[in-house]
Amino acid sequence: MSANDPVLIYDGDCAFCTSCVRWAEKYLRQTLASGGWTAQPFQFTELAEFGVTRERAEFEVLWVTPTGAVYGGAQAVARLLMRSGGVSAYLGAVLALGPVRPVAAAVYRLIARNRERMPGGTPACALPPRG
Repeated sequence: MSANDPVLIYDGDCAFCTSCVRWAEKYLRQTLASGGWTAQPFQFTELAEFGVTRERAEFEVLWVTPTGAVYGGAQAVARLLMRSGGVSAYLGAVLALGPVRPVAAAVYRLIARNRERMPGGTPACALPPRG
């Protein structure tokens, strides 16, 4: 990892989120053609340094580029996939297409709202209430 690598910020208290990140670290890093990336739980990250709030980090995974651009939710996943190269990059590019973005966002929100019910999820994974 270098300072030129993006950072994936996720909920380290959520078993489902952590499992997804561990899967990505294991399988997506093997095909990296364009550089690395790092994953950090938001609970152990100086979020202000990345220009994001705790509230945002609690509700969606974040992809922060070295230039400071922040992508959240489905678009963070799309950027991770695109960074991974190979077939994953094509899937990421599809998720980033204008007509597909709203559908990807809706699916992401559905999964996020029910992450405690997902494989590996626990009651501690439930999103905090807004407000």
